[in-house]
Amino acid sequence: MLDLFLADDDTEDRELFVEALSEINMPTKVTEFDNGVDLMDDLFSKSPLPDAIFLDLNMPLMNGFECLTDIRNFPRFKDIKVIVYSTSYRQREVNQLQTDGANQYIQKPSSFEDLKIMLQKSLKTIIQKDAQEPSAAQFVILV
Repeated sequence: MLDLFLADDDTEDRELFVEALSEINMPTKVTEFDNGVDLMDDLFSKSPLPDAIFLDLNMPLMNGFECLTDIRNFPRFKDIKVIVYSTSYRQREVNQLQTDGANQYIQKPSSFEDLKIMLQKSLKTIIQKDAQEPSAAQFVILV
């Protein structure tokens, strides 16, 4: 079972994400956060670390860029896959996220079916733990 963290301040987006995961034939457990501060607090607690974090960029208190930087600054978190999951798509930002250590970038799709497809593609790469880091073309998952 994959242990996932989802940090997104949009309640509806979190609900759709969890619902889409439930319809994919891949066992997952999702812990939700509505801001980056709570996410980081949990990572630094004694709780088990997740296999992957789906991270929204635009959150209150601590945004996705700040979370990613903090996560990658601590060797304890080096094996956690970080997938940026955001409505915006700016190539400059995507390039910076890859440079800063994100493992993937997913632009939030406009349909529920596309969300399921994108999550399934993303999760397949997460379970391939020995896989190489994605090339620039594989870094962004689009439908």
